[in-house]
Amino acid sequence: MAALNEITVPQLLRRIGLPDAPMIVDISIDADFEADPFLIPGAFRHPHTDLAGLRQRLGGRACVIVCQRGVKLSQGMAAMLRNDGVQAEYLQGGNFGWRDHAGAPRVPVAAMPSITDGATLWVTRHRPKIDRIACPWLIRRFVDRDARVLFVSPAEVAGVADRYGATPFDVEGVFWSHRNDRCTFDTMLAEFGLSTPALETLATVVRAADTNRHDLAPQAAGLLALSVGLSRQYRSDEAQLEAGLAIYDALYRWARDGQGEGHDWPAGRGT
Repeated sequence: MAALNEITVPQLLRRIGLPDAPMIVDISIDADFEADPFLIPGAFRHPHTDLAGLRQRLGGRACVIVCQRGVKLSQGMAAMLRNDGVQAEYLQGGNFGWRDHAGAPRVPVAAMPSITDGATLWVTRHRPKIDRIACPWLIRRFVDRDARVLFVSPAEVAGVADRYGATPFDVEGVFWSHRNDRCTFDTMLAEFGLSTPALETLATVVRAADTNRHDLAPQAAGLLALSVGLSRQYRSDEAQLEAGLAIYDALYRWARDGQGEGHDWPAGRGT
């Protein structure tokens, strides 16, 4: 039975990707991390010697502390944070427990873009529709919850990326973009190692809507309609993105545990 301040791998796996998921802090020592350079989705690295800096970054938000094995480093840090009034848990088994759990995705740190001012910085074309909302949702929920996204005119994406050190996505000729018949969302799933049944299902819907192949998923027409409606409702791309995140939160929960549910009215009609 897990301790009151402990969270198991299956419990954390269920919480990752949700808008109210705890912050995940990897405090494993450098030598341990370099020997196995992967992150739990959404986790960020922080030295275990910098308690004050971590308190500031958390800002009082709930967190899960992770070290290599889930023993002294993570348990001690979680205890100190709880002593400061922070809702902190440690991951049972640590990174090794996560690694050895079937179906638990791990993000290769080599795939992560560089971090500036504490967050990754991305840039894409303005007036987003599908991929350019779905990809920021994926990044913020599974890679970097503080990621910043810049929307600029198509002709200026490359220049902005160069001048500001941003990572371009969903434009032609860049790494994070369409590949063959797959869209940018698919590319990010593959490169970030985020292959789970729920995300693969969601990817099919995104691909179907983004590439106008609605035969791949019946939900694609609805996603396209919502995406077009959002783009016409908001003049601000940033406001549109924030509203769009809620759509993908709902689609993810449907893909994860709601696909078997239908709806009819009146109940029992035809029986």
